[in-house]
Amino acid sequence: MDVSLCPTKCSFWRVFLLWSVWGDYVLSVLACPANCLCSKTDIHCKKPDDGNLFPLLEGQDSGTSNGNASINITDISRNITAIHIENWKNLQTLNAVDMELYTGLQRLTIKNSGLRNIQPRAFAKNPHLRYIDLSGNRLTTLSWQLFQTLRLFELRLERNPFNCSCDIRWIQLWQEKGEANLQNQELYCMTMDAAVIPLQEMNITQCDLPEISVSHVNLTVREGENAVITCNGSGSPLPDVDWTVADLHSINTHQTNLNWTNVHAINLTLVNVTSEDNGFLLTCIAENVVGMTNASVLLTVYYPPRILSLEEPELRLEHCIEFVVHGNPAPSLYWLHNGQLLRETEIIRMEFYQQGEVSEGCLLFNKPTHYNNGNYTIVATNKLGTTNQTIKGHFLATPFPESTDNFVSIGTYEVSPTPPITVTHKPEEDTFGVSIAVGLAAFACVLLVVLFIMINKYGRRSKFGMKGPVAVISGEEDSASPLHHINHGITTPSSLDAGPDTVVIGMTRIPVIENPQYFRQGHNCHKPDTCFREIMLNPISLPGHSKPLNQGIYVEDVSVYFSKGRHGF
Repeated sequence: MDVSLCPTKCSFWRVFLLWSVWGDYVLSVLACPANCLCSKTDIHCKKPDDGNLFPLLEGQDSGTSNGNASINITDISRNITAIHIENWKNLQTLNAVDMELYTGLQRLTIKNSGLRNIQPRAFAKNPHLRYIDLSGNRLTTLSWQLFQTLRLFELRLERNPFNCSCDIRWIQLWQEKGEANLQNQELYCMTMDAAVIPLQEMNITQCDLPEISVSHVNLTVREGENAVITCNGSGSPLPDVDWTVADLHSINTHQTNLNWTNVHAINLTLVNVTSEDNGFLLTCIAENVVGMTNASVLLTVYYPPRILSLEEPELRLEHCIEFVVHGNPAPSLYWLHNGQLLRETEIIRMEFYQQGEVSEGCLLFNKPTHYNNGNYTIVATNKLGTTNQTIKGHFLATPFPESTDNFVSIGTYEVSPTPPITVTHKPEEDTFGVSIAVGLAAFACVLLVVLFIMINKYGRRSKFGMKGPVAVISGEEDSASPLHHINHGITTPSSLDAGPDTVVIGMTRIPVIENPQYFRQGHNCHKPDTCFREIMLNPISLPGHSKPLNQGIYVEDVSVYFSKGRHGF
């Protein structure tokens, strides 16, 4: 034997023991009627009995100090789901009080007994009844009103001596419609001549379902107005007509009028109609022994919009200002931000759903900033009126709150979905600092330009290695010089203004042109006595010479040249 099974078996025996103890306790409290067998859910009374009362559970003293036996009976009776009674010949009447304890009853069988009469509200406390077997009794008539609140899937009525009358016409109609599985049963009735005929062959004149008509199919009124609706019920037998207005909020009165012999009319007057009754279904019912017919009128109440709720912004997936608006016709909705029309953008949009007269939704904000702070007003309007309500929305604190006075907003959501553009008034010290910076920059530019010009003018070197004037020819070196008579040994100040590539002879400035062939001869210029420099002078005329000097002057040494008087041009 496997030892591991011991805990399971031990648990089973414990449950069985507890069940036995509970069963003993129930039996000690519960006294089953004579000739019946009882369990927690069923009562079976199949043995013949001469009693004329419906079998009821009886409580016994369980020995407890409080003695709440009646409470135990109520709880146990509620758990009974099936009652089976058979061969109780003296059971003639089924009363409502007999059935009211069995509120959980689903199946009821009373057959082959002496049942003759069932009170009209016998099953009013048994809404779960689905199966009723009344076969083999002494029922001569039966009302359909017993079963109007039940949802029966089977009703068995065989072997009852029904009288062929208008009272059982409803059974014939149910058979024709196949309701409660009556179409598969062989039902009979006895005529006035004591002839037994099938129920399907019964022909009763002036015995039909009532007909009904109403003055309105849809009734539309405005809130606060009065309205009158008329319902006419006709048929034979003459039906009872009434309006079912138990849950109607508006003040109503009923007025019955009997017109002719087969029409029953009733007026329903609504006084000071309220919006709470919008969508209410007014039902008129006409009943007779054959059955019931009804007609409904939809009540539509128009009223101006009302804002039932408007909540402060709440962060969900997005920031949401939740609102609930009622109105009929459905109102149109729009929003104001700080008193100006708010247009929907990618940042701000409204989403809501409408169910009947209720509009419920959110004004959604996608990552709002401090620009979105302010007062938000919802406006609801329809053809009967307009209403609005305002709430403050704060999403983000304003950055740099100390300088907020210097900002002037020039943009609104009505113009652009982008944040408003602001103009900043700068302090005077900031303007002064910018001016100094601009002045320094301008001064630096001017200084650079001047330096560039000076360097370009005075910093260039001649290809002959001479700074300033290349040569100033005067008569001081050689009194016998042919040029001596030009300036008489006097060097004028203007000679100092000669350019870097000119030679000043007396009062004449002579441009110097280099001979490029000279540089190809490879002279050694490192020795001053052997260095030759060829200077090409522009054609000039000297006093005492008949032809212009337009030949190149070849200078071995300028100082030696003038000292020896070699001035043949």
